Amino acid sequence: MNSIVLVVEDEPAIQELVAVNLEHAGHQVLRASSAEEADAMVRDALPDVILLDWMLPGTSGIAYARRLRGAERTRGIPIIMLTARAEERDKIEGLESGADDYLTKPFSPKELLARIKAVLRRRAPEHTDDAVEIDGLRLDPATHRVSGAGREIALGPTEFRMLHFFMTHPERVHSRTQLLDRVWGDHVFVEERTVDVHIRRLRQALEASGHDRLIETVRSSGYRMRAA
Repeated sequence: MNSIVLVVEDEPAIQELVAVNLEHAGHQVLRASSAEEADAMVRDALPDVILLDWMLPGTSGIAYARRLRGAERTRGIPIIMLTARAEERDKIEGLESGADDYLTKPFSPKELLARIKAVLRRRAPEHTDDAVEIDGLRLDPATHRVSGAGREIALGPTEFRMLHFFMTHPERVHSRTQLLDRVWGDHVFVEERTVDVHIRRLRQALEASGHDRLIETVRSSGYRMRAA
């Protein structure tokens, strides 16, 4: 599943190289040349991954990573630090600032794409193309197909994203607000009760295979998907 990647890099040639390769791989790319520019984009809509250069004009990448990790809204965004600093102490400082991974320049586009996929698998598995299966219910993001009990299950785009999120985060209780942020995006403003409508549609679609029982309502808290 293609992701929104924010590239924060002040060297135009490197920014262009990274952006072109990401776009070629199917990702949507946002570009910023400073932490301040990146902040404006993040305020508008959260990216799925941030590629963050260490040496930036004004606020450094290290300081910006710490700021992102310290804020409730952005602390869960995967961050990959990009830098020419290859000393062990520099890598440690980068990781301790909150980065999920650390890639030294020069790097190959293939390695960068692999690192992005790896951090998404750890931090945000709902943004990967990996198929997931729970109790005979199978969802494949690459083909956009859902099946269960030997039959295809037709879902609308919102129900598909919701089911994918539930299946990649089983047994966790998610409030309506959390589901709106993670399924619709925090830049989309809709009523919380909209979640209930789509939960009802999702359960109706899963009834034929008997998997509607996996979607549980947790009173006064939200919704949860049982792992079995």
